[in-house]
Amino acid sequence: MKIFKFGGASVKDAESVKNVAMVLKSQGFAKCLLVISAMGKTTNELEKVVELYFKKENYQTEIEKIKRKHIEIAEGLFPENHAVFAEINLFFDDIDSFLRRNKSPNYDFVYDQVVSCGEMISTKIVSEYLNEIQFTNQWLDARDYVKTDNSYREGVVDWAKTEEFISNLNKEICYVTQGFIGSDGNNFTVTLGREGSDYSAAIFAYCLNAEAMTIWKDVPGVMTGDPRKFKDVTLLSHISYEEAIEMAYYGASVIHPKTLQPLQQKNIPFYVKSFVDPTKEGTKVGASEKNQSEESYILKENQTLLKISTRDFSFIAEDHMSLIFGYLSKYKIKVSLMQNSAISLALCLEDKFNTVDELNEELQKVFKTEVIKNVSLFTVRNAKIENIDKFYQEKSVLLEQIAKNTLQMVTQ
Repeated sequence: MKIFKFGGASVKDAESVKNVAMVLKSQGFAKCLLVISAMGKTTNELEKVVELYFKKENYQTEIEKIKRKHIEIAEGLFPENHAVFAEINLFFDDIDSFLRRNKSPNYDFVYDQVVSCGEMISTKIVSEYLNEIQFTNQWLDARDYVKTDNSYREGVVDWAKTEEFISNLNKEICYVTQGFIGSDGNNFTVTLGREGSDYSAAIFAYCLNAEAMTIWKDVPGVMTGDPRKFKDVTLLSHISYEEAIEMAYYGASVIHPKTLQPLQQKNIPFYVKSFVDPTKEGTKVGASEKNQSEESYILKENQTLLKISTRDFSFIAEDHMSLIFGYLSKYKIKVSLMQNSAISLALCLEDKFNTVDELNEELQKVFKTEVIKNVSLFTVRNAKIENIDKFYQEKSVLLEQIAKNTLQMVTQ
């Protein structure tokens, strides 16, 4: 089977959904599984619903706005009496009903039950439209197949159960399913982390021993830098799994960090291609003699620099490190860069759940700390070390690190 993943930008309106059909026509619609994200900015809009709910403010108006938007998309795809309109209404009624009944104070649990509905609705619309135009497919609820623990908003996949369920699918037909979501042992919805749809596609690819996996983006493929942030970037037509993993780890937004390991384990080729021009070659990630190691630029914004030192000027020892990383785990904060000296530790952090202030409070009971928010982590892969001076121009550098051919700096 082939796995195709379409992100939110590729299904943002009726014309975009029609374009998905054109892409599939160009690729051959047979023995494939489509993983679809929520439409446009729906995930952000549903996040706002959860925020309003916990603030005890009017979230129903926001739900109604999101519903209206999806009905308008459907109106551009289906005749007015189509059954999909009742399905859309039902999904939004379920959101409202869940929030009215809910007694859980757990923000992450409520988040997952509500925000996941974006994928459920988008896949239902896309699946029904493809069937309408004779691209026969079966809609799947990913929660019946992708099994996780109950780490809400950052689910850990139970690979044994997941592979058992997915491997039973009929590999001779086509499916449409959701990215980003799975379910725990109690069948509650668990999301796989923001932008997790690529990871979902890799999970299905791994468990189905797929021939290949392709993610469709609004860029030509993997570039040497984000063209919105860097000038004179070029397309990388062939890169290794290892290079792609490094780029994703350092923050290249075109690839989700967890996506590549499952594909590499089974040597499944991975393509990044443009849904704007699906005939173009794009980027192939995998084993190849053509693989490139070009100088590449990655900018990870909205980071936090945390400087930690002992109060008595003693060394930062192993027990200190253990305590610090225990708190990082507790508050679900990820380290993007670390640098330590005898009496201090500097951490560039990704604060996805807005818990860095709580972390800092805990640490200040034992350590002296300094927090600098809204910094950026700039990474140059395959840097030409003899020319690195140019990267320091017009930058206020708070922290820097060079390892082999990778330059990293935290800047304000």
